[in-house]
Amino acid sequence: MLQGKKILLGVTGSIAAYKSLLLMRLLIKEGAQVKVIQTPSSRDFVTPLSLATLSKNPVLADLFAGDTWANHVDLGRWADVMVIAPLSCNTLAKMAQGLCDNLLLATYLSAVCPVVVAPAMDEDMWAHPATRSNLDRIRAFGNAVIPVEKGELASGLYGDGRMAEPATILEYLHALLGQRDQQVKDLAGKNVLVTAGPTYEAIDPVRFIGNHSSGKMGVALAKEMARRGANVQLVLGPSTLEINEPGIHLQRVSSADEMYAACLDKFEKMDVAVLSAAVADYTPVAPSPEKIKKNTDTFTLELKKTKDILKTLGGLKKQGQLLVGFALETTAEREYALGKLEAKNADLIVLNSLNDEGAGFGVDTNKITIFVKDGTELTYDKKPKQQVAVDIVDQIVKALYA
Repeated sequence: MLQGKKILLGVTGSIAAYKSLLLMRLLIKEGAQVKVIQTPSSRDFVTPLSLATLSKNPVLADLFAGDTWANHVDLGRWADVMVIAPLSCNTLAKMAQGLCDNLLLATYLSAVCPVVVAPAMDEDMWAHPATRSNLDRIRAFGNAVIPVEKGELASGLYGDGRMAEPATILEYLHALLGQRDQQVKDLAGKNVLVTAGPTYEAIDPVRFIGNHSSGKMGVALAKEMARRGANVQLVLGPSTLEINEPGIHLQRVSSADEMYAACLDKFEKMDVAVLSAAVADYTPVAPSPEKIKKNTDTFTLELKKTKDILKTLGGLKKQGQLLVGFALETTAEREYALGKLEAKNADLIVLNSLNDEGAGFGVDTNKITIFVKDGTELTYDKKPKQQVAVDIVDQIVKALYA
């Protein structure tokens, strides 16, 4: 599936660097062309000779050695994808700040291809607020982060921080490169509406009612649709995510009312609508025009229902239009999802459960079940959200052309 793909592998200073050799073997076995850049500290963990032997290419490491000063530009343009595995805490921090003190970082800053990273570090480093902030920052740059795994760590502790297994990274690259190439035209000419992120319902000029949605799942769906040739209208609630992909037309909104109006305005011309946003169910009846002061021991806030976007579009849906909704549940998940499928006149419902580890808001993975109007029920294992998007779009395409 990766035959002929050009993959730039970055290796940083981590005990997990030995896994880069295993990843290399898998990439070469699938016919990929692999070039390697090491950070100086990574050579304490894996030798350039080992990497060069497997890749059948010289390993680059020194920014000023020979003619490699100019190579970072060429390398960043040569690759179909840049994979940094393992990504150490130190290199992560440098990427987040745009530092450029070695060849790997210079190439990263020059790369025009997708960048995928697989972090590896000890549990306490992984959980540190600085690390979380740095991860959020590189995601905002458009980099994809393959989640760490739980297990025994170099420190002897057991917890989160292990680099994803090479097979997991390979599967991610299949979704990013292989499946994209095979299916890029199956939505060509289709108009698609995607909603993503939370909504913020104003209490006063300072406070709001919101939720923990990051918008990652909906944005991943929008990107996958665009990769397959669709003309995507993305309506995004409050989010720090940056959207720069061609084929995606972005409209940012804040409240449930704004999202409702945007969807209603666009829906008539859409072939597919995917409503993945976490829209507030209730909004304050009378938001205060001024900041509410803390003058009493208790405070009562009267709420009213927001407009039901999925149900409204289900009532407006015409022959040939496909409507997809999402259900995030904590109890009786299957029952509620099936009820939503029927009550809202949807064609597919994608169910998440907050009871599943690694699913729901704010994380990079998801675990879903898709319910189709014809009675089909499909359950998937936990995967990175980019791969989940591929699974969902596969089913949308299947339903669209059924």
